[in-house]
Amino acid sequence: MSRYNKNRIIKDENSVRKLDTKILTAPVRSENDIYIQIYNAERLDLLAYRFYNDQSKWWIISAANNLKPGSLYTPENIVLRIPVNVETYLDNIESYNNGR
Repeated sequence: MSRYNKNRIIKDENSVRKLDTKILTAPVRSENDIYIQIYNAERLDLLAYRFYNDQSKWWIISAANNLKPGSLYTPENIVLRIPVNVETYLDNIESYNNGR
């Protein structure tokens, strides 16, 4: 699922179409989460493909680790958490944003 996949399209005051804002929270920690040591900067989309078989889920890893918004690269010399309960996390985001 792309992070833009189910966003509503709205119009601003000038009738310009744009995507509605979604609130993303960090995934809840699980005892099943995977932790990996990163020595050199890694691309989040490649990690997402490796762990989720879907490079578009890079933003989940970013949110889980409070990484710089919009960056596709990890910092060097960190332990990176890879959440495993991704489908539950995506369902929770959808429920939260539908209730706003």
